[in-house]
Amino acid sequence: MSVPSVVVHRDADVLANAVAARIITRLVDVQSARGSASIVLTGGTVGIATLAAIAATPARDAVDWRRLDIWWGDERFLPSGDKERNETGAREALLDHVDVNPERVHVMLGPDSGLTAEESAESYAAELRRAARPEDHGPVPGFDVMLLGMGPDSHVASLFPGMPALYDTRPVVAVHGAPKPPPTRISLTLPAIQSSREVWVVAAGEEKSGAVRLALSDSGHVQVPASGARGRARTLFLLDRAAASKIPPELGRISSP
Repeated sequence: MSVPSVVVHRDADVLANAVAARIITRLVDVQSARGSASIVLTGGTVGIATLAAIAATPARDAVDWRRLDIWWGDERFLPSGDKERNETGAREALLDHVDVNPERVHVMLGPDSGLTAEESAESYAAELRRAARPEDHGPVPGFDVMLLGMGPDSHVASLFPGMPALYDTRPVVAVHGAPKPPPTRISLTLPAIQSSREVWVVAAGEEKSGAVRLALSDSGHVQVPASGARGRARTLFLLDRAAASKIPPELGRISSP
């Protein structure tokens, strides 16, 4: 796994715009080299603001959206179209405004599908297996970019401190009893997250600063899930100044554009 690098931006708005520009550049580079690319989306305030920033810039047209596979790191187990679903936020912010291939938008199914949460997780795991290539060496594609938000408790995706999902080696699990509503969710596990070529943890706000410090330290991933959010080739913590305020100089490689 890669050693995290830290990039600090002035505030949450600048952060969202900077991450949007970084995503566009990364996807264009990958598509130029390989023809297609993949990204894992996240929800949350900064995550959705980042997608909206992509939609708002003319540079978005540099991406061939038809040749992009779009996945999610987690989803709230709610019916399709529910305002609380990460998918709904992503569609409203970005996906409804670009020419995506519907067959390459891989959503986590909700209860309106007739599946239980466990069955939805199994269905998503099967979809990941079908997309994995021999060079991925496992049941999950080597995602080009995985975006992750992080909570003040250091959770990423729907992997909350101390919960059974953090011990699970399957790529996708149902999460019950989440400390944030709704209590039932679907989430990639840490092994699936760590299959990514690049993992970008995006966080803003002083309330995240303690969790950021722990995530960049040697804390165990059971109590600090974000400490297990690492990419194979690259890991970035993309932060605003408030979220970065408790990072000691010796943790990570820090730059401030």
